[in-house]
Amino acid sequence: MIDLYTWTTPNGRKVSILLEELGVPYTAHAIDITKDEQFAPDFLKIAPNNRIPAIVDHETGIQMMETGAIMMYLANKFQKFQCEGDEYWRMVEWLMWQMGGLGPMLGQAHYFLKYNKGQSEAAEKRYATEAQRLYTVLNTRLEGRDFIAGAGRGTYSIADMACWPWVSRFEWHEVDLNAFSNIKDWYVRIAARPAVQAGYNVPKFTTDIPMP
Repeated sequence: MIDLYTWTTPNGRKVSILLEELGVPYTAHAIDITKDEQFAPDFLKIAPNNRIPAIVDHETGIQMMETGAIMMYLANKFQKFQCEGDEYWRMVEWLMWQMGGLGPMLGQAHYFLKYNKGQSEAAEKRYATEAQRLYTVLNTRLEGRDFIAGAGRGTYSIADMACWPWVSRFEWHEVDLNAFSNIKDWYVRIAARPAVQAGYNVPKFTTDIPMP
């Protein structure tokens, strides 16, 4: 029913985890970004911004790029993993926080703290500091909660699925999850889900899920 074009990155895992949680049929197509396959003409017809992941829903004919849009589309189509009432917008708020802050800033941390260590002391300091700030924001949000959005202690939703794969690279961010107890509990809780474990290994196995 659904073709998923993806790679083993946090953004790719966001959508594969959601598809596994939904339990709907899909076919994963590896787009190896280390070989610039995201620039192939056929892929650009689906994802003009040459970024993974992207989907084609053969039932509706819809093709889509951008993880936030894809996740909202799938959650709405199957009416699962969304919050209700006013909490729907709280879920969207935190999904947008991930799209605009957590993902881009931690992506820069990957670049300077893991792949280009020693290239720029200023950049390393900037993104290490920003990573700590973002983890603090999320840790504060999760105080007294099991999940990011939803009434009471929260409801497992696409907001959690969007943030979790980025946090799964906490070692790349030089972050000790034990210093953020609320995130640690949330992270371990989600990591135990079979669908998360399956989605983490799409389109191929790279490593076991990192644990604090």
